[in-house]
Amino acid sequence: MSVARLSSSSWGLFTALSLGIGLVGLVNFSQTPPVIAQEQQMRTLTVSGQGTVNIPTSLTQVQLGVEVQGKTADQVQQFAAKRTSAVVELLRSRNVEKLETTGIRLNPNYSYRNDQQQLTGYSATNTVSFRMPTDKVGSLMDDAVKAGATRIDRISFVAADNAIEAAQQQALKQATQEAQRQADAVLDTLNLTKREIVGIQVNNASAPPPRPLMMRQANMVAEQADTPVIGGEQQVQASVTLQIRY
Repeated sequence: MSVARLSSSSWGLFTALSLGIGLVGLVNFSQTPPVIAQEQQMRTLTVSGQGTVNIPTSLTQVQLGVEVQGKTADQVQQFAAKRTSAVVELLRSRNVEKLETTGIRLNPNYSYRNDQQQLTGYSATNTVSFRMPTDKVGSLMDDAVKAGATRIDRISFVAADNAIEAAQQQALKQATQEAQRQADAVLDTLNLTKREIVGIQVNNASAPPPRPLMMRQANMVAEQADTPVIGGEQQVQASVTLQIRY
C-alpha cells in the first residue's frame, strides 16, 4: 500500500488555508453583529417641554388719523395735509416712539339719483402710528384730537423690547427644564439610564403680536376727556424638544 506524500509547496498552501479559515471563524464569533450594535447606540427618547412667562405691558401702540371731505381733490388733500402736520408736530413734541405714516388715501364721493351716479366731492384720509408709555397715551390722544385728529383706528398693548427678550430667555429655560423632567420620569419608571442629549430643537420662542383694544372702545376715546388707557399682560411662550440617548 502506498502513502501519498505532499510536497513542501502543497503543505504550505494547506497550512495557510487552514489558518485563514480559523481566523475568519474567530472574527465572526467574537464581534457583535453591526445591526445589533447600531440599535444599541441609537436608542433615544424624544420629549418636548413648554415654557410660558407673563409680563406686564408698559407700551401702547396707537394708530390715528385725519379724515376730511370737500368739493375738490386738491382742497381736501391740502386740508388733510395741514391737519396731519399739526398732529405729527404734536406727537414729535411728546417724543413718541416708532412714529410712521401708515396710510394716505384720496377717494371720490358719489351720490345716486334716478339710477345715475353723480360726483359730489372727495374725502382724504391720512393715518399715522406711534408707540409710547401706556400711562401717558390717554392724555396724548385727547390732545391729538384737539390738534386735528378725527379718528382713532387702533390701540394695542405691548411690553418693552428688553422685557420681551428677558421673558423669552426665561421661557426657554422653563421649556428645557420641563423636557428634562419628562425624560427623567419616563426613564426612571422603566429603570433605564439617561446617557446624553444627542439633539436639541427650539420650536418657538417669541411673543404674540400686540393685544388690540376692541375697535368700539377705540372709537369712543375721542369723545371722552382725560381718556383712561389701562394695559394688561403679554404672554411669551417657548417650546424645546430634546432627543436623549439611553
